[in-house]
Amino acid sequence: MKFRWTSMAWSIAYLLLLLSLSTPLLIITTLFLIIPPVVLFTTLNTRQFILHILPVWLIVGLISPVYVLMAVYLLVPALVMGRWYRKRDSAQSTVIAGMLAILCEFLLLLFIGKTVFNFDLYNYVNEVLAVTPLIGMGMGDLGWTSEEIRELSVMTIQMIPMTLIISSAMIAVITHSIVRPILNSMNYAVPKMKPLRDWRLPRSFIWYYLVGFIVLMIFSGSDNSYMLMISANLLPLLQLGFKIQAIGFFFFVAHERKWNKVFPILLAIPVVLLPSLWIIGIIDLVFPLRERVTKSKR
Repeated sequence: MKFRWTSMAWSIAYLLLLLSLSTPLLIITTLFLIIPPVVLFTTLNTRQFILHILPVWLIVGLISPVYVLMAVYLLVPALVMGRWYRKRDSAQSTVIAGMLAILCEFLLLLFIGKTVFNFDLYNYVNEVLAVTPLIGMGMGDLGWTSEEIRELSVMTIQMIPMTLIISSAMIAVITHSIVRPILNSMNYAVPKMKPLRDWRLPRSFIWYYLVGFIVLMIFSGSDNSYMLMISANLLPLLQLGFKIQAIGFFFFVAHERKWNKVFPILLAIPVVLLPSLWIIGIIDLVFPLRERVTKSKR
């Protein structure tokens, strides 16, 4: 009975989240929409899961069928992550699977919009989200020429793939961070993420960065927008990875030296804020710094 009431509570939470899409809170609640179905799918069998989900969709459908379509759209990554939780896979593989599912749905949505509704995302961003607001804010009065504004809008458009990747990863990480303690509280053990001190990138990422940098240098003055888009997205993503590597190194040293946890947090702040300190992550990859820290401890 306790479990039944718990499942009912999550169905109600799912209903409230879907209803919140009609409020200004939708920007926030959208990030949490897949959490209730993940919990329900992981802890219930397929028949019970359907019996909990369908009434919610029927109620929401009476208000707006669009919200039901959004619920169906977001159900796919919830089912993917829930299946990984059922198999007791590692936290890393669960998050990656959820991220890839969300990313594939983003791409599928863009494909359907382009082929079915003839929606051109690039023109939309260029005309509505980039050029028009900048001009409306008086950027021309600040010395920005129309050509510079256009170049900025093109750069914004080129960063769309990276934005989609980071958004997918953020939703998957938020979902796992909330779902894991919930499932543990329901006596459903879920593996946790590796400690930050153990996070390490493959050394091959250095070569990927080198290739991206060479591509940027070769095509920086050309009209090959495809190659420029690759480098414009690959390099920032790799730099973000190197920042995480650097922060992991700080936590590793703090753990080996028995430092207070405040120290690696303080060291991580400038890495996050300053653009050039991602080089620390590359140094940690190239040289065996962690092994030296371990040996010096002995």
